[in-house]
Amino acid sequence: MALNKVLRRAKIKRRIRKKVFGTSVLPRLSVFRSNKQIYAQLIDDLSGKTIVSAGSLKEKAAQDGNKINQASVVGKMIAEKAQKAGITSVVFDRNGYLYHGRVKSLADAAREGGLKF
Repeated sequence: MALNKVLRRAKIKRRIRKKVFGTSVLPRLSVFRSNKQIYAQLIDDLSGKTIVSAGSLKEKAAQDGNKINQASVVGKMIAEKAQKAGITSVVFDRNGYLYHGRVKSLADAAREGGLKF
């Protein structure tokens, strides 16, 4: 049976989420990528709360440039906000997307910003 794009990503996402779990000490860095925007949030799965979030729609600096540049700005912003919240290490959740392009750009910028994963 051929899966469409949405079902294929959902299947990959379930497989990833079985292994990736965030706590208050080591939160999960979850990435959501739409056609025009990209969002990232640090999640504590034990309490079910979002600790810090950033997105290209919210950040004025992310409005300029192409989508890969937007993703790197969001990565820097999430790292900066995490540092203020006292978080240095995270678990990366690519959310079923390939680690390529915008997702990779966001992850690299977050690492440059001081997050370890």
